[in-house]
Amino acid sequence: MDWEDFRKRGADAAAWAADYHRDLRDRPVRPRCSPGDVLARLPLSPPDTAEPVDDILADLEQTILPGMTHWQHPRFFAYFPANAAPVSVLAEYYVSAIAAQCMLWQTSPAATELETRVCDWMRQSVGLPAAFSGVIQDSASTATLCAVLAMRERALDWSGNTKGLSGQPALRIYCSAEVHTSIDRAIWISGIGEQNLVRIPTEGQSRAMNTDALRAAIASDRAAGLLPAGIIACVGGTSAGATDDIAAVMDVAEAEGLYTHVDAAWAGSAMICPEFQPIWAGVERADSVVLNPHKWLGAQFDCTTHFLRDPATLVKTLAIQPEYLKTHGADGIINYSEWSVPLGRRFRALKLWFLIRAHGLDGLRGMIRNHVAWAEGLALRLAKLPGFEIVTQPMLSLFTFRFAPPGAAQVDALNQRLVNAINDDGRIYLTQTRVDGALVIRFQAGAFTATAQDVDMAFDVISEVAAELTAAPD
Repeated sequence: MDWEDFRKRGADAAAWAADYHRDLRDRPVRPRCSPGDVLARLPLSPPDTAEPVDDILADLEQTILPGMTHWQHPRFFAYFPANAAPVSVLAEYYVSAIAAQCMLWQTSPAATELETRVCDWMRQSVGLPAAFSGVIQDSASTATLCAVLAMRERALDWSGNTKGLSGQPALRIYCSAEVHTSIDRAIWISGIGEQNLVRIPTEGQSRAMNTDALRAAIASDRAAGLLPAGIIACVGGTSAGATDDIAAVMDVAEAEGLYTHVDAAWAGSAMICPEFQPIWAGVERADSVVLNPHKWLGAQFDCTTHFLRDPATLVKTLAIQPEYLKTHGADGIINYSEWSVPLGRRFRALKLWFLIRAHGLDGLRGMIRNHVAWAEGLALRLAKLPGFEIVTQPMLSLFTFRFAPPGAAQVDALNQRLVNAINDDGRIYLTQTRVDGALVIRFQAGAFTATAQDVDMAFDVISEVAAELTAAPD
């Protein structure tokens, strides 16, 4: 294919995308296939000669698409959303065509400066003070790894990168049991080790870290000759929306001199609505904050905004400047590769720029407010159904529930059968989790194209499938 061929094929792809989204409600959210079905239809060896593009596209339709879970489906209520607003997809067309490598200012000056500007737009939008600077990472996992590496180096007086961790005092990082598993991975990759990730008990409906227990754990570690390095707090935890009292956590961190990272990967997007900002009161005192526009705001994966109160700490941790990466004769420039683990960087800022301009903050706020209201309404309706209980109340648009009709035995197994049957039905998609050891079902409204009618259908499907399960013999 040359660029003249692409002219037609690109137009065809745009038409295909529009048709795909137009008809998405008619597809099951999750594919009806078994492990190995797609693999069995793929040739064992690559072709030696070129194949017609029409044949490739036919295989896309017949082999690949039937095996895809449709994350853009308006009734995708599982996990968290991975939205792709049309204008964001359009921006990615341009990004892919330009195919710039945006690791340094000099390798794409406009990409660097646009990233600076849109990160500041996001900072303003979520109410962070002007002291914060932002960078776009690929994912919250990478942002958290960056934060943990900064914690490590700061605590070791910048000797970890040079001397390694052997012979150094054992570092300790503190968080609740409700944080995302990306924190565990960051601890592994940074060399700190899982045994040095200290899980603090939670309390209350918000499942917040108990700050008295946090203080006690830090004091105990210091007395044992261990080296506390940082605290990771969460706002809107993945499992059930757990949210720490950020101001109380910051009180402890400041008293102990510890670096703090706030993981608000999903819930942080809702902070563009001023009425939700009290949820993370105290966040302005954190050292590092992450949120994912590629979840709830409509910028498709990957696009994570990572805010830093003192970027110099991260740059000192990550920057390497061989001669071939130096920009001579330009002072005061930013090279965002020095704020990230990878050297190579995509032009992610363009889709965020397109998205914010095309929808405006008011448009994005309206979508989020609808999702929150619809989830709250669904929780109220489910709570009135016989046998249903709301286990964790809505945190923004996420809540968990459990089906435990009177006299039911093996309630965990019943709820697993329920969620499996709901997903096999195909009209909606939910996932399960555990709260205090009990298996529960998660619901989260966040699809860009979801409507109130889609959430109503969730109620219908949940209630219908539950009734069928209880009517069926064991």
